[in-house]
Amino acid sequence: MNVTLTVNGKQYTLTIEPRVTLLDALREYLGQVGTKKGCDHGQCGACTVLIDGQRVYSCLALAVMQEGKNIITIEGLASGDNLHLVQEAFIHNDGFQCGYCTPGQICAVVALLEEVKQGCASAVTTDLHNPPKLAELSETEIKERLSGNLCRCSAYNGIVAAVQQVIGQQPPSPLAKVIFSIETVKEVL
Repeated sequence: MNVTLTVNGKQYTLTIEPRVTLLDALREYLGQVGTKKGCDHGQCGACTVLIDGQRVYSCLALAVMQEGKNIITIEGLASGDNLHLVQEAFIHNDGFQCGYCTPGQICAVVALLEEVKQGCASAVTTDLHNPPKLAELSETEIKERLSGNLCRCSAYNGIVAAVQQVIGQQPPSPLAKVIFSIETVKEVL
């Protein structure tokens, strides 16, 4: 089939089989290799992209069904040499370790910010009639809203701190985390 995809503001016409996933179309046909193939079953979130502003696991989406939609990958978030605020926050807060899950994590955070602005609730939102605003997001809310994206290196503290920075909260300093961890170990011993 012929399909025209709009990826990061550019149109691409591909001739592909109807069963080709968006993930494979991005990586193998368009060379957009920032989007990672993790589990290939929609369980890890490494392949998260934005389609019309919503986060989508690209390994579960067929490329032919994305015609006429605006697809943004990690490569499309920066504006030239200027990184997206979320990308900068990930760097500043060490929100990645090996970096494999980072593109999907960053796309998920960008979507999370928009979802909260639109008043979407999460599974841990206590008042569904009055969901939290960005500046009010608790650590529990942030973790729940990102729970579909896994990090094998366990960079979760840095990821949460990156979200906190972007929404205007003061993330805990890395030194405070180390001191807290040492004090916790001392109490256990």
